[in-house]
Amino acid sequence: MKLLYQLNAAFATLIIVIMSITAFFIYSLLMDMLIQDEQRQLEGRADLLVDIINDQDPERSPELSQLLQDRNYPILLFDRENDEILFRTMPAVVAYAWVERYEEELIDQEVWETMGEKYVAYDFPVSKDESQVLVMATPLNDLQAVQSVFASRMIVVFLIGLFLAIIVSYVLTWRLVTPLTKLKEEVKKIEKRQFSDVKKVHASGEIGEVEQSLRHMAAELSRYIHSQKQFFQNASHELKTPLMSIQGYAEGIRDGVFEGAAAEKGLNVMVSETERLKKIVNEMILLAKLDSSEDVYNPEGTEISEVISQARDRLYPLAKEKGIELRTEDIHSYYTFVDRERVLQAMINILSNAVRHAESSVTMTTEKEQGLYRVKVLDDGPGIPEELLPQLFERFIKGKEGETGLGLAISRAIVERSGGEIHAYNRKGTPGAVFEIVFREKE
Repeated sequence: MKLLYQLNAAFATLIIVIMSITAFFIYSLLMDMLIQDEQRQLEGRADLLVDIINDQDPERSPELSQLLQDRNYPILLFDRENDEILFRTMPAVVAYAWVERYEEELIDQEVWETMGEKYVAYDFPVSKDESQVLVMATPLNDLQAVQSVFASRMIVVFLIGLFLAIIVSYVLTWRLVTPLTKLKEEVKKIEKRQFSDVKKVHASGEIGEVEQSLRHMAAELSRYIHSQKQFFQNASHELKTPLMSIQGYAEGIRDGVFEGAAAEKGLNVMVSETERLKKIVNEMILLAKLDSSEDVYNPEGTEISEVISQARDRLYPLAKEKGIELRTEDIHSYYTFVDRERVLQAMINILSNAVRHAESSVTMTTEKEQGLYRVKVLDDGPGIPEELLPQLFERFIKGKEGETGLGLAISRAIVERSGGEIHAYNRKGTPGAVFEIVFREKE
């Protein structure tokens, strides 16, 4: 069953249950209300009858006669001490039954029953010694007829209300389900990898948030699949180049093409390319483990300022060889829970990248804010090409003088695994690039 019909059925069922319970209680209370109202009317007629009798005014005789002849209000006057009927306007069988049962059963009761018929009765003493009792009654059938009329009208109102409620429910659920139906169509496009065909669905509230997340997911999946394709293409290219060199020299040495010094040079090239191939494979394995394995990342209490000093010391020989000055400024203390060796590796990758592209100096500095710790590596080189910035941290993306194209990708994976962020941008007003690592305090 479709969601639209399920919601309508659930809403209609809820309305029926609520209205049925309400109708049951109203129907049950209605008879009590009618009986109480009828007793008040009987009390009023009884008071009027007593007043007319006590006044003994001839002019009120027609009024008295009308009260006594009203068949809707049977009257009984009897002596409770002698069980003697003094006056009645009801059948004798009913009157004598009431007199006999009055003391034991009927006194203080609202409804009197005799021979299968029920009456709403009001009784009160009319003599000072309370021996004479006047009873005025109304057949309960009359009240039940009123109750039946009310019940039939209530059923009509119930059906009309149910019909209108179902219409309103259909309109509301249609407005709710329509965006979900459109979202389902967009999800099918994602299932078929038609990411560019995913369209915006107009919706509000939580459905609007889901729709926005869906479009973001489609864009992210499209980017991810594109990056995976690019990764395999780049990986195959990077692996193919050293393999071709190794194969070429190996076949040349085997066939006697290279002899003596040429063969020695070929062997050196083969060893060098094998080392480069091994490095690429190891870095690819490390990236894969950082994305999926828990064993490769072992967090511990770490002082980041010490890691920065270690990275600077490791890169000092390379910087001195290239004539680059390594400087540290405003290094603040910051203690956090990360994998010390992996973070050191990320720092070395970023710092070595800066040293390769710098003209004369590389500066490391930190900024400590509320809940944030920023590490910045600034160089005075030519900067990062604008077309390279969006994909700088992707795998096998190399700039000028790059090695494997995996160093910055590994750095990003390590920083993100540490709960931080990494960004790269060009300096403003002066040549050079800035790599910024942001660590957040962990709760």
